[in-house]
Amino acid sequence: MPSIERRSRVRYLLAFWLFVLSGVAYLDRTNISIAGLQISAEYGLGNQRLGWIFSAFLIGYAGFQIPAGWLAVRFGPRIVLAFGVLWWGVATAITALLPSNISHAVMLLIGIRFALGAGESVIYPAANQFVARWVPLQERGFINGLIFAGVGAGSGLTPPLLTWLIMHHGWRAAFWFSAVVGLVVGAAWWWIARDTPEEHAGVSAAELRHIRDGLQAQPTATRGIPGAPSTGVSWRAILHRRDLPALMIGYFSFGYIAWIFFSWFFLYMAQVRGFDLKSSARYSMLPFLSMTVCCLAGGVLSDRLTRVWGLRVGRCGLASVSFLLTAVFLVLGSQVHSPQLAGVILAGGAGALYLAQSSFWSASVDIAGRNSAVFSSMVNMGAQLGGAVTASLTPVIALRYGWTTSFACAAGLAVVGALCWMVVHPERPLDLTGETDDNAVHAVIGSPITR
Repeated sequence: MPSIERRSRVRYLLAFWLFVLSGVAYLDRTNISIAGLQISAEYGLGNQRLGWIFSAFLIGYAGFQIPAGWLAVRFGPRIVLAFGVLWWGVATAITALLPSNISHAVMLLIGIRFALGAGESVIYPAANQFVARWVPLQERGFINGLIFAGVGAGSGLTPPLLTWLIMHHGWRAAFWFSAVVGLVVGAAWWWIARDTPEEHAGVSAAELRHIRDGLQAQPTATRGIPGAPSTGVSWRAILHRRDLPALMIGYFSFGYIAWIFFSWFFLYMAQVRGFDLKSSARYSMLPFLSMTVCCLAGGVLSDRLTRVWGLRVGRCGLASVSFLLTAVFLVLGSQVHSPQLAGVILAGGAGALYLAQSSFWSASVDIAGRNSAVFSSMVNMGAQLGGAVTASLTPVIALRYGWTTSFACAAGLAVVGALCWMVVHPERPLDLTGETDDNAVHAVIGSPITR
């Protein structure tokens, strides 16, 4: 009687845990916006100084993207992520330890948030390196959608949960909670994760074959030069990539829009739309729930479109349409008079934006292969710079010209993002050998990706 070969699903377990880590990362980075009113009152900050503190995180995050990508390539996603989560927990705990009467509180908070941003810079380059090593080509849209759904889940659960903690135990309790959760989740990642499927005892022979076959489906040039060390980074090939600036500008637009929701949406609903603390927390969940659902949907849709129409449609076409939908939602949501309707429409804009999230990261792996951590870190740097700009610029525009103008500027950047995707070519791999592998390119251009 023939034996039935066991097929494990370890890659999905690890991808789910990256979803959890992604949620924790956004819990740690958005907790200050929920506690912003209390922190501002305790230290006498005001919205402008609070914006500086928000921006400090993103400057640290953006500034360390390339080192984070190099570390993920050099040491692997397991240890880099475990160390990163430990860093986040310490930085979050230090915030809770700041006494009320301390002098130079603004500068200290800016320094702590900068350090937190530097520590969190490893999360997505390392996750993308995991995808490059573990995930077959035909599953990358879904897996990236799952990982980045943690952004919406973490940010969506943050307002009601942390608001309850703040109301009953003070804002410091919310930061202690964030730190402890991060340390527990990081320890679990270290225990269950491995850098490659070959190293994981739980990966069956059938799953390993499936992963290897799926990795072979990607263009040959991205798999590296035979005999070359896996820890090498092909800097020349990356920096000569013509669509890298387009991806960076497109992700700058993405980050600018997204961080309006992460930094200011809670305060916008409270100060501009007139909701109390509890109602603001409830309505502030909507954009992030929308992000979670649409991020997963975008990943699945990207994979299906890629199988039928090829990478240009599956990655680029979907992302361009999602950006244009975002622009429409932002303009409409900022102009309606009903606060409740405004919250729902703007949440729709956040969801439309996150239909494109998987495309950025899947295209980075499609293009860069084993160099994906460094390549995607450069792309991600664009998003964080966009977030840093919006964290400080949005309240200035709102003060001088009104919140409708702030959202109109974001809608304009969404159109820019849509245009950027029209010049991106995920079907053309990095030239790692000094000349492009034409056979690999022609095998992918304009043809469906099959299992």
